[in-house]
Amino acid sequence: MKRIILPALLALTIVSCNKDETESDFVTNPDVVLKDQSVTPVLLTKKAGFENLELFSLLSSDDILPESPNYVFGGSADGSGLLKNPDGTYTFLVNNEDNFSVSRITLDKTFKPVKGEYLLNSSGGTWRLCGATMATPEEHGFGPYFLTCGESGEESRTHRVDPYGNVAGANITKELPAFGRLSAENALPLNKSAFPGKTVVVIGDDDSGTYGGQLFMYVSDKLGDLENGSLYMLKRNDDNQREKDMAVGQDYAVSFVKINNHTTLTGAQINASVNTLKAVKFGRIEDLDYRKGSATSNRELYFNVTGQNTTGTNADASRTKYGRVYQLNLDDNDPLKGTLKVVLDGDDRTGIAGKFQNPDNICVTTNYVYVQEDPNGYGDETHDGYIYQYDIAKKTLKVVVELDQRRTAVDAAKYNVGGTSKFGDWEYGALIDVSDKIGVKDAFLLSVQPHTWTGTKYKGVDGGTVRLNEQQASQIVLIKGLPR
Repeated sequence: MKRIILPALLALTIVSCNKDETESDFVTNPDVVLKDQSVTPVLLTKKAGFENLELFSLLSSDDILPESPNYVFGGSADGSGLLKNPDGTYTFLVNNEDNFSVSRITLDKTFKPVKGEYLLNSSGGTWRLCGATMATPEEHGFGPYFLTCGESGEESRTHRVDPYGNVAGANITKELPAFGRLSAENALPLNKSAFPGKTVVVIGDDDSGTYGGQLFMYVSDKLGDLENGSLYMLKRNDDNQREKDMAVGQDYAVSFVKINNHTTLTGAQINASVNTLKAVKFGRIEDLDYRKGSATSNRELYFNVTGQNTTGTNADASRTKYGRVYQLNLDDNDPLKGTLKVVLDGDDRTGIAGKFQNPDNICVTTNYVYVQEDPNGYGDETHDGYIYQYDIAKKTLKVVVELDQRRTAVDAAKYNVGGTSKFGDWEYGALIDVSDKIGVKDAFLLSVQPHTWTGTKYKGVDGGTVRLNEQQASQIVLIKGLPR
């Protein structure tokens, strides 16, 4: 299959919230049919001001796909990417996080899922696979590659997966040693126009230990080189390492400092270099994305710090508890320089982000930043997971949808195994913009992780040997009408 597809790569395109386009460029696809394709109800509730959103249940763990009736979609759907194939069909890759696996879903021209398989199972996945980005020639200047991050502690690595690879290699790890060892949430290659001729990949480190989480950057002076570049860590130029010493709205000069001989270091050694390099110690950096629209916009990044309780390694409250959203503006000519500022602060409980319960995934469009919540585990949650819309120009924040944990539904027991779920027990995975790929304006795919939806029918479905007892289910929702 690879030999057939690769000559047509220029016809392939991708979304990972990464597409630049104008309204005049938009091409509508009459073949796509928007409807519920799954037997599972949409596990979301629309909030005030977003009543006109259209929500469609696209895929779930209870669906039987006609071309692969024995395939079961795994649990904890997270990072994802979509390719449109030359024949008008689609290839969708999505992490099943707690299965340590990557599913490959084929959709027909109408955007109906027809086939599923595990392109990477737990034996090859090795670690929990969280965020991911699909790199393509159109958007990034190289690929297509599915960059999916291991997040099982400081010795984890990032995989480079061929989206058209043979499933016979599903149990073979595809590590990228040049990205180092860290508990990575997502590895985001920048748009090819951001720094022409270079490969620049920004990586979030979801670490809450002694040294906190860092913002990493991989840089190569050759476009598409993921093997021979250097790895850097973000620091404030004044050497202040305390996250909470940064105030909302204030710009801080920052730079990325090199980690020498990083491919020979263990994750523990990379972690310990934080103090030597004077890097900022964040409270778990999660997902990240860049703004769309132009080369200048592509150098404007946003990332979530999910937060950690003010105990243990954060007993001094030097890191955020309820989560923050940061804006990083990179220098026009040098990716290793820039300015950093806090745009949303969940620790200010009277501010616009005062309802934050630990932001995780993020999707940035031309005008908006969409922020998705995790459960925080502190026991003080007041609502189920929200997706927020931050208006970049107006600096306003609205709630778009809330997870529907179906506590009072007739099928409540199915989705609340073990008793009624608590506020915030469920969470979101990736939200990606698929508008231009499927030819439907303002269309997104959302991964939903309903953690209390479990059962033996979902047990060990990835085919690997590492996660034989994993038995969560999950869902993919198609959203139409979300402004970009």
